[in-house]
Amino acid sequence: MQSKTPWYRDGLKFTCSECGECCSGSPGFVWVTADEISVMAKALHHSVDEFEDIYVRKIGARKSLKELPNYDCVFLDEKTRKCQLYDARPTQCKTWPFWESNLRTPEDWQRTCEECPGSGLGKLYSLDSIEKQRQAKKV
Repeated sequence: MQSKTPWYRDGLKFTCSECGECCSGSPGFVWVTADEISVMAKALHHSVDEFEDIYVRKIGARKSLKELPNYDCVFLDEKTRKCQLYDARPTQCKTWPFWESNLRTPEDWQRTCEECPGSGLGKLYSLDSIEKQRQAKKV
């Protein structure tokens, strides 16, 4: 059986514009693992239990970061529009925009480029790099 080469085999461009758009907007979920929670808790000098009580919500069997009433991520600084936990952010955040949902078709990628000012511009990511990020967290 022949494997199908993705439509983005020549790579895709992305440079974070630090606009905060991927951290705000419609309601959503930033799925987090126990290991990610531990790293974020340590970065904020909280115990894991304290961190979860303040910043995490349970959705069925999974856990997600809380959102503010305007649907911004709880760690998106209102004034600077930058992540307050950038160096300790979860895999889901680190792998944006190379999510399965954004890479299914060229049309999905185009929609991502229209919503995210850094998508489609700047650094060219290789197929290998994109695949590693896409497979790191299914979103």
